[in-house]
Amino acid sequence: MVGERHIKGYVASRGYAAGPIHVLAEVDMQSTASTGTPEEEAGKLKAALAGAGEDLTLLLDGLEDDDAAGIVEFQIAMLEDEELFGPALTAIAAGKSAHEGWRDCMNAAVEDYRSSDDSYFAERATDLVDMRDRVLRALAGIGETEISPGTIVVANDLSPTRFLTTDWSGCGVALHGGSPTAHVAILARARGVPMIVGLNGTDAPVAGDGLLDAENGVLIVSPRAETRRRFEQDWKGAREQAVRDRVYLDKPALTAAGNRVKTYINCAQPADLEALDPAHCDGVGLVRTEFLFEDGAALPTEDEQYEDYRRIVDWADGRPVTLRTLDAGGDKPIAGVTIDGESNPFLGVRGIRLSLMDPPFFKQQLRAMLRASAHGPVKIMVPMVTAPSEMAAVRDMLDEAASELRAAGKAIGSYQLGMMVEVPSAAISVEEFDCDFYSIGSNDLVQYVTACGRDNPALNHLARPDASAVLSLIRHVAGFGASKGREVSVCGDMAGDPAYVPKLLDCGIDALSMAPTALARVKGVIARHGEDAA
Repeated sequence: MVGERHIKGYVASRGYAAGPIHVLAEVDMQSTASTGTPEEEAGKLKAALAGAGEDLTLLLDGLEDDDAAGIVEFQIAMLEDEELFGPALTAIAAGKSAHEGWRDCMNAAVEDYRSSDDSYFAERATDLVDMRDRVLRALAGIGETEISPGTIVVANDLSPTRFLTTDWSGCGVALHGGSPTAHVAILARARGVPMIVGLNGTDAPVAGDGLLDAENGVLIVSPRAETRRRFEQDWKGAREQAVRDRVYLDKPALTAAGNRVKTYINCAQPADLEALDPAHCDGVGLVRTEFLFEDGAALPTEDEQYEDYRRIVDWADGRPVTLRTLDAGGDKPIAGVTIDGESNPFLGVRGIRLSLMDPPFFKQQLRAMLRASAHGPVKIMVPMVTAPSEMAAVRDMLDEAASELRAAGKAIGSYQLGMMVEVPSAAISVEEFDCDFYSIGSNDLVQYVTACGRDNPALNHLARPDASAVLSLIRHVAGFGASKGREVSVCGDMAGDPAYVPKLLDCGIDALSMAPTALARVKGVIARHGEDAA
């Protein structure tokens, strides 16, 4: 009989789960089907591609989450890309079956993506595996294995679309691969599904009952009665703490010493705010304006942008709203806007670098943001800033836009101009940048400081948000902001993670922007911070 085993991993989405372990089998790469003529096999593949595209389109129609929609849209576009499936048709014409042609073609593409030095392509390898397997299942005429509620799913990896089409009630997920910043991890956090990634020591089969502690990053297999008792006690304590934390939602966030910490929320689109009470936060600390540019339609006009920004400002009811200018490029390509074919998009023309290459396009967005300020305080935030000259150029353009609007009789209210601090050189020399406020984008800052791709599981142990070099830069930026009376916030994943919030407060950060679902828990962490000293 196999005894109790503890398998360590990395926390991707916090929480607890318990139940029978369901090992998710990978798609069979071999085919026993007979091979028809090249024309017949080509027809099979094209039909399977079309069917997979239709399934993804149906899935897309039911999604309201911008991150999830972007993942599905990428796969739909790739399935229609002849450069991707062309080699499979060539192999079929040479005598291979549809299964073999597609499998070999996609395996080569996946390997190319995984081995790329470019983080963007490395992060998309999981999407290609998902597409490969979806089409192979269609060719074989089989569906996906059903996942029962209340189970612990163990897999090498989990595709975003598989996650989106599964009922995760009472479930937890433990992955051999993956990383805390992978697409599926982001989806798990948004939906409250406990998940750990990067499992270690899993050569032996995993089966039987399991306990998933996604607070401490461990999967317990075949737990003893005493282990189960302690686990259930910890889980109960977490639920009770969650209930206690909810009392903080309606209150300003204060540390045990009485220090005020502003708690903002991140927003991907206006619909995100419909079920939320603005009284629970101090405003919106990050509006990702990419939602206006991602549906494949014509680029939005100034009036269309203004209307969406106004809706968010109206919702905030007098609280400040931070509108980030278009952060396209890197892992956020936008057709007709970003530059195709860059060898390393993460270090290429993205963020403000892209916006400044098209002044009329950029000024249109600035004008829309300024017009929204007539309805409440607006903070305009610039992403991927590297040099002081970039902020000087933005300020000049913003002043021009404001003068044009006033001359045209358009109302403008209170607004500020600030920058995201995510490039290490900008963090080191922050005092050189003329800004009204600063917001630290911890996700990219960690990636650039540690030189670790955000979606490479082999580097999880190095790409730590609490690395001393990262915290040193955060402390430096916070200290400068405090000396000048300028707000310094954090708007990356760190800001909503209870494990890192105390470290941010110790660095002098007094403003955090996070997913709305993290508000109560983070406010509770803030309230308990410094209790020993108090």
